[in-house]
Amino acid sequence: MKSFKQIIDTYTARGFKVKNILADGQFKCLRKNLVLQGMMLKLTTQDEHVPEDERYICTIKKRARATINTLPFEIYTHRLSVKIIYNKVFCLNCFQTAMPYTQH
Repeated sequence: MKSFKQIIDTYTARGFKVKNILADGQFKCLRKNLVLQGMMLKLTTQDEHVPEDERYICTIKKRARATINTLPFEIYTHRLSVKIIYNKVFCLNCFQTAMPYTQH
């Protein structure tokens, strides 16, 4: 719970209000604590992934591949690859339309 608290505090300090948390089954034990704080924990079943996160990861991969295919290099350093990924995540986070979390 301590790690969740740190993450939630980071978002709260930047003006966000955490209402829903998407996670897998290993976080089931935290449900009561999160409900007391006014948050809903949405869990996936065993061997299932959070669909919104999977879609977000696929989007980042596709955009990174598109950027890499426009560059004139045959070999990419690890640092360049990491910076391309950072850039794609930054751009997706700038515009909220990339990952529309809807309340069910």
